[in-house]
This record gives sequence, C-alpha cells and structure tokens, in this order.
Amino acid sequence: MNAPQSHIQSFGKNLATLGPIGHLPVAPGTWGSLAAVIAAPWLFIPLSIPVKILVLAGLFILGSWACSIAEKEFGGKDPGQAVIDEFLGQWVTFLLLATPDIILLVCGFFLFRFFDILKPWPVRSSEKWLPGGSSVMLDDLLAGIYALAALVILERLLPADILPSLL
Repeated sequence: MNAPQSHIQSFGKNLATLGPIGHLPVAPGTWGSLAAVIAAPWLFIPLSIPVKILVLAGLFILGSWACSIAEKEFGGKDPGQAVIDEFLGQWVTFLLLATPDIILLVCGFFLFRFFDILKPWPVRSSEKWLPGGSSVMLDDLLAGIYALAALVILERLLPADILPSLL
C-alpha cells in the first residue's frame, strides 16, 4: 500500500502536470504548450524583458523541483504527464514579443512544438546534462531558444502583410 502524499508532493505533482492538463489522454505536451500560449498575452508578454527573464528563471527552478517529484510519482524519466517544461519552453519562445500578436503567437506555438519534437543538437543530449527534473526542463528551454531565434528571424524577414497570408 502506498503512503499518502504529503501536501508538498501533491503540490509538486500538480505543478508539474499543470493540474489536469498533463493528464489529458492525447498529446499532453501539446496541450501544455497551448496553455502557455493562452496565458502569455496576460501573464508574460506585457512584462519587461528583465522581469520575463526572472519569471523564466523561477519557472525553471520550480519546474525542476516539480518534475523531480513527477518522475518519482509517475515512475521514469521525463514522464508525459509533466508538462510544465513545455510551458517554460513556450514562454522562452515569446521572450522578445512586445505585443500579443495572434499571428506570432500561432507561429511561435508551431515553431516550439517543431523544435521540441525534432530535438536538434544540443537539445536531445541536454536531457542527460543535469540530474532529475532539471534535465526535463533544460531540453525544453533549449528548444524554446531555437524557436525564439526562428520566430525573430520570421518576424524580421517577412513583411507584416505576408505573415497573415501564411495562416
């Protein structure tokens, strides 16, 4: 029989899964990214860049702790139910956005999902660089940096009237 969860363990597990989002039966990582996109225009994009960086650092630290708990609770490395890492990576993608432009939010969502799934170097190898939940968070942080760079290039290279026609 399993021992009852402490309130701290329960909070950590719920933080890692973003409540019910990580328990959705199909593609919980995509749902975690979508939750970040929906929250970003109100909770992240309006902030100054230094405050955004502090938020991302705090999210990395809390998410690392929560993912360590989730790995013990769900058994195994980087359990699918833990989606706070996708939330972090998605917000990294939006770090330089000054306004919540719907076109850029949608492009950023797809770019992050692309790099999170593709895992180009060093994203895949970073999964082994740090212990516990920190490695879970790190690979999505790096995928978010790739997506951020791609989003900045897309925004700078394409005229504003072309972006809407891409969707």
